[in-house]
Amino acid sequence: MVIIREALRAIRMTLILWLLTALIYPLAILVIGQGLFPFQANGSIRFNINDGKPIGSVLIGQIFTDDRYFQGRPSAIRYSQGRKAKPNGISGGSNLAPSNPELLNRIIEQANQYQEQSLQPVEDLIYTSGSGIDPHISLKAAREQLSRVANARGIKEDDIIPLLNKFTDGRFLGIFGEPGINILRLNYELDLQDTNRQQNQ
Repeated sequence: MVIIREALRAIRMTLILWLLTALIYPLAILVIGQGLFPFQANGSIRFNINDGKPIGSVLIGQIFTDDRYFQGRPSAIRYSQGRKAKPNGISGGSNLAPSNPELLNRIIEQANQYQEQSLQPVEDLIYTSGSGIDPHISLKAAREQLSRVANARGIKEDDIIPLLNKFTDGRFLGIFGEPGINILRLNYELDLQDTNRQQNQ
């Protein structure tokens, strides 16, 4: 009898824990997320206002290769290369140790590419972030690319500077990290302004 009683008790505890952790808690998080933070809960996806198609997540770094766009931090994963005007949403981290020659070669190659473009190879343009998906770059890294982007779009640098300030996110909780510019939001706004200029001509 004692064994049966203890077994039933263990089954009840298992069912209660299952209800709490597998049903009640996930449903509560889903309701709170969708109710209070629907944009963030659904991946912080940015949509094109012209056709309604998703262009990427503001939380995930993307690769831009066209001169008309500001380039973000490099990613260890690079699929679908060759897309110049559209962002590549595939990104990821690397587990290479600092002593790994492959990591050093990648950094040197990245720095050489920027030097060929007459750009100073700023740290966050040649080093990946810890996660490999950081969507921000520093104001210094953005200013290094300012002339190239302005020339490629046929506009003045002074037309872009207000956007750098607009899309700069401050420190987390005001004290952690450094301010950074969200590349997807910045590049998308530049495209919108280009479209508006063409329509007004």
